[in-house]
Amino acid sequence: MSATATGDAMVSESAASLHDEVVAFLRRYIIEDNLAEGERIPEKILCEQLGVSRTPLREALKVLASEGLVDLLPNRGARVRSLRPEDIRELFEVLAGLEAHAGRLACQRITDEQIAAVEALHLEMYSAFISRDMTAYFGLNQRIHRMILDAAGNKALELAHQNYASRVQRLRFHANRTKEWDRWSQAMREHELILAALVERDGHRLAEILVEHLMNKCAAAMDVGRMAGKGAGSGM
Repeated sequence: MSATATGDAMVSESAASLHDEVVAFLRRYIIEDNLAEGERIPEKILCEQLGVSRTPLREALKVLASEGLVDLLPNRGARVRSLRPEDIRELFEVLAGLEAHAGRLACQRITDEQIAAVEALHLEMYSAFISRDMTAYFGLNQRIHRMILDAAGNKALELAHQNYASRVQRLRFHANRTKEWDRWSQAMREHELILAALVERDGHRLAEILVEHLMNKCAAAMDVGRMAGKGAGSGM
């Protein structure tokens, strides 16, 4: 490879790395509830914070728009997407079906090593629950669900789930952060049941638990959506 070609490859890799970093930052920024539903994305402030120009920021916003996290506004930037309660219910109903099927497949295909990895994450999540570290708990929770999807060994299923899950991640985080201790305790107990069914490789039972778990999350997310709608007023 010539020196020019090598240089071009390095520039390309650097640009791709920057793009991925900006996308990851913006995704986390929105999911972790730094902006209200319907609020405009503060492009100038974020560009200064990230040390980037408007171009990589707007390219990242296009990715988040495809994930359902933001709406692009013609010549007016972007804003956090608002979801009606019925939108939330429909998304969670699809997610519950996808996760139930993933659970059944995972019980057929998961290895002992993968189960051990899920158990280790579960213990970490329990520690975060005890210390009431919501950010750590949420991250570990998401990793456990992704590991079940990975164990299902079905890329088409994984991509379909990712498409729908990204649209409600922000609400799920907010619902976790604002829910009462009793509901958080219930979610932790549900995860104990998820782990037990996975260890026993009981696909039917795991599917049932995952559906119940997701629809309980749906109820909490719908409450968040209703509160956000009331707070937004006629500007939504």
